Amino acid sequence: MPPLARRNLTHDKVRLAVTLTGIVFAVVLIVVQLGLFIGFTTTTSGVIDHSGVDIWVGPKHIPYLEQGTPFSEGKFYQVLATPGVEEAQKYIVRFSDWQRPDGGHEGIQVVGFNPDSKYGAPWGVVAGQVEDLKQPDAVMVDQFYAAKLGVTHLGQVFEIQGRRARVVGFTRGIRAFTTTPYVFATFKTAQGYTRLREEQTLFILVKAKPGVDLQRLKRALAARVTNVDVFTTSEFSHMTRFYWMFSTGAGIAVLLAALLGLVVGVVVVAQTIYATTVDHLREYGTLKAMGASNSYVYKVIVKQAAISAVLGYVVGMAVSVFVVHGSQKGGAAIVVPWPMGAGMFGLTLLMCIIAAVVSINKVTRIDPAMVFNG
Repeated sequence: MPPLARRNLTHDKVRLAVTLTGIVFAVVLIVVQLGLFIGFTTTTSGVIDHSGVDIWVGPKHIPYLEQGTPFSEGKFYQVLATPGVEEAQKYIVRFSDWQRPDGGHEGIQVVGFNPDSKYGAPWGVVAGQVEDLKQPDAVMVDQFYAAKLGVTHLGQVFEIQGRRARVVGFTRGIRAFTTTPYVFATFKTAQGYTRLREEQTLFILVKAKPGVDLQRLKRALAARVTNVDVFTTSEFSHMTRFYWMFSTGAGIAVLLAALLGLVVGVVVVAQTIYATTVDHLREYGTLKAMGASNSYVYKVIVKQAAISAVLGYVVGMAVSVFVVHGSQKGGAAIVVPWPMGAGMFGLTLLMCIIAAVVSINKVTRIDPAMVFNG
């Protein structure tokens, strides 16, 4: 059986190429659309997800990360005094204005954190060190936005809200969904760049002691600290993603595009495999005329579909890798985690086999006598 399935595929190389092209197109289309969707969701909450803390304390009725409003840092000491809190840090994420060397202006999001703590710090640092931010007026930006901000080298000096800012490091992979770059600085420096008063903060990051129940600690903080909202990191991340996904048209558009890509991919594969099977009806009729059982013919068809799926998946994922790599230099990030890549193999195999099973119904109605007609 296996040699026959392979011979059927390789006998007509043009038909095989058409079949594989359809599968590759479907794989690339699905990977790109789902990758865009995942990239969208991860960039909206990247700062939250990489904070390394367990709980976020923020202003009352905050809808998402970028909408933080100032509150008294006196609440910081109330948080520290709460049983179960191992560490707490003040944190800033706020829009500001970056002046380029040519006099142009770009909107940025200033992130202020404590460089002596590992929580809320920039990740993916490829030039400089986080400790360098302790220097006066020091900031760190992502390489992806360097050209947008006019940054060409370390040590270059700019202005943020009329205050001096010197670039001491670069990161890689810190993308912002709003296309407004994140600029990291110490909490004290960030207060000046965002015009916060010395006694104000936007968030308090909380690391719980080992073994502490987060929901219980969350309730304790909410009871002790008034006029704030308290979320676990996962809750705040989900809330931010949900806002951008369903409260704005952009999220719905990306979701629909991902679903449409999935549907179109399935249809393309189904049509391609079905057409390949139907084109070989006479050959299957010959097999039945020679005494081959239906189950034997079915196995040949399914085997052909499985081989096509594997070949199409390998080529499709190779093409997808180039597309994903190219997206790193573009405005939209395409993120393909390994579980998605593994899932794509199962999906490709399933699509091809289902299409083959559907076409089998055509084969079951073959009259062996058709071989001797015409």
